[in-house]
Amino acid sequence: MDFGPIGLFVLIVTSAASFLLARWLSKRRRDSKRERERRTEEAAQSRQVRRARERRQQRR
Repeated sequence: MDFGPIGLFVLIVTSAASFLLARWLSKRRRDSKRERERRTEEAAQSRQVRRARERRQQRR
């Protein structure tokens, strides 16, 4: 298999684009999963804990 300079350039560019796209999609997926888990944890908290957290956030 012999690659010319143009073929090699295309190979490098498509590899880099594929790598960057995969990283971006992976980050979005992790962030959305983390947000879902945070919302689930907050929903499971007692009313007293939620109110205390809201008071702390208002002081900032």
